[in-house]
This record gives sequence, structure tokens and C-alpha cells, in this order.
Amino acid sequence: MDIFLIYLLIIIVIIIANGIRIINQYERGVVFRLGRVRKEVMQPGLRIIIPIIDQMRKVAMRTITLPIETQKIITKDNVSIDVAAVAYYQIVDPIKSIVEIENVVSATYQIAQTTVRNVVGQTTLDHVLSETTALNDKVKAILDQATEKWGIYVSNVELKDIQLPDSMQRAMAKEAEAEREKRAKIIAAEGEALSAAKLGEAADIIASHPIALQLRNLQVLSEIAVEKNSTIIFPSQFMDTVDSVKKFMTKEKI
Repeated sequence: MDIFLIYLLIIIVIIIANGIRIINQYERGVVFRLGRVRKEVMQPGLRIIIPIIDQMRKVAMRTITLPIETQKIITKDNVSIDVAAVAYYQIVDPIKSIVEIENVVSATYQIAQTTVRNVVGQTTLDHVLSETTALNDKVKAILDQATEKWGIYVSNVELKDIQLPDSMQRAMAKEAEAEREKRAKIIAAEGEALSAAKLGEAADIIASHPIALQLRNLQVLSEIAVEKNSTIIFPSQFMDTVDSVKKFMTKEKI
């Protein structure tokens, strides 16, 4: 009789032990009782279920990083590019993530890969390269709507790597070089135009004041003489220039 009680106590302890579950802070527990899901989701902590009758599945509620492998995509303007992306999502409804879909991770990956291919394929190459943020938002909106019925919330999608064919890279490099040359020529032309305008103004001033040209000649000679390594020959006309300057200075003093 004593042995029977001992066995009975051991069986009871084993049954109770099999009914004890520990749920971590980042997890939630979904319980099936005789095959039917219970609406109450088990919260973190020490929880007890009925062995054999109840079955519990833990669901992680943390944000999951889902890398989307590189895939070849033909853009709207018939350019073949390789695009890789990454999506961030988390489960917000544990019951839906188990009841509505068999493998939520695989399903989310497949629909994310397809959505990226469709969105990029409907866009031109220039738009893909310049409006990446808008494409990210568009892919995120489509994914969030498609996975809502599975209890999934997509927080972010990023196109992280866009690889162009070598021929396209060379063509874009030539285009960029031509654009830079165009801007350089425009800037040089604008500088010539400003220089010509200033020279015209200077010519008008010299024409109205002839002595200014003589003063300019003296200034140039002064700049040449600074180095003291040149021989300067004064032409006879220069002496007339000096006399004109002296007369001008005398007149100014008076």
C-alpha cells in the first residue's frame, strides 16, 4: 500500500511538472485546449497548463531582422540591376501568427522579396537611385497591409544594396564627367563676360582721363623693378609720359 502511494505521488509530481511553463519577458504563450485556441494569451512569468489537455506554443514578440537576398530586377526602362534589401517586423498578435499562417517567417520573407521586385520593376533606374526613400516607404506600406492579417507589423524596409551593370556604370561616369565639363565651361564663359565688362569700364575711364594710362605704365614699371633683376630701357615716348605726369601733378597741387 505504501509503495502504491509513493508511485501515485511520483505520478502526480510528474504531471504537475509537465504542466509548468516559464515564459520569458519577450515572449507570449498561445494555449490550445483540446485543439481549440484559447483567447487569453499567457503573459511572461511562471504559468501552469493542464498536461495532455493543453498545448502551449511560445511566440517571440521582439523585432526581427529579415534580410532579403540580392535578386536581379529589370527596371521600367529595361535596365537589369541587382537589388538587396532588409525588412524589420515584429509580431503584434500571437494568435494570428500561429492560426492564420503555417510559417510566418517564411511567408513574410517570400512576400517581402516579391514586393521589392514588383515595386522596383515598375520604376525607372533614375528614380530608383534618386528616390530610394520613397521606394522604401512604398514597399513598407504594401508589406504592412499584406501581413496585417497574420498579426505582423512591418516597422521599416530599406533597399540596402543596388548594383548596376559595368556598362551602365561606365555610361553614368561619362555622363557625370560631361556634366562637370559643361559646368566648368559655363563658369569660364561667365568669368570672361565679367572680365570683358570690367575691361570696357576701364577703357571708358582711361579714354576720359588719358593721364590714367600713363600712370598705369609707371605702375607696371614699378612692379617690374621690384625684383631688381631686369634691365629696363625707356623709349623716348616714355620721357614725354614722365613730363605729362609731372605737369599733371603740378596742376593738381595748384
